[in-house]
Amino acid sequence: MADYNINPGDAAPAGIELKTWPEGRLKLADLKGQWVILYFYPKDSTPGCTTESCGFRDALPDFSAADAAVIGVSRDSVKSHARFTEKQGLNFPLMADTEEALCKAFDVLQLKKNYGREYLGVERSTFIINPEGNIAFAWRKVRVKEHVETVLNTLKELQS
Repeated sequence: MADYNINPGDAAPAGIELKTWPEGRLKLADLKGQWVILYFYPKDSTPGCTTESCGFRDALPDFSAADAAVIGVSRDSVKSHARFTEKQGLNFPLMADTEEALCKAFDVLQLKKNYGREYLGVERSTFIINPEGNIAFAWRKVRVKEHVETVLNTLKELQS
């Protein structure tokens, strides 16, 4: 099991402001007072990331009913996020972490291997941040299947 620099119980990095589609700019401090589902994914318009994002899209009414905002984060540009959002009908903001500031703060950049090549990539991860701005729950190395349902169920358990 990997050791991470940020874990449940820690304060979420609130002050990093990123360009966001469609809002313009956003930082976690702007969302204090409500629950936040922050999920990091490798790349817009790839199969796993599309499935995961569409899962959050479809479940957004349930997250909204639980007073939780859903925010996606990748290293893609705002322009890429705009195309991805339009094509998939996404109904929540996507943060463009092109400088990797939020990815580094949440420690989601991990060494990956693909076809014998090593590179630093985004480890699919999801965090539930409570209204006080602390990490309430974290998933690393996320498997997309049934993940959104697991996140929603965990949120409800944390709120009860």
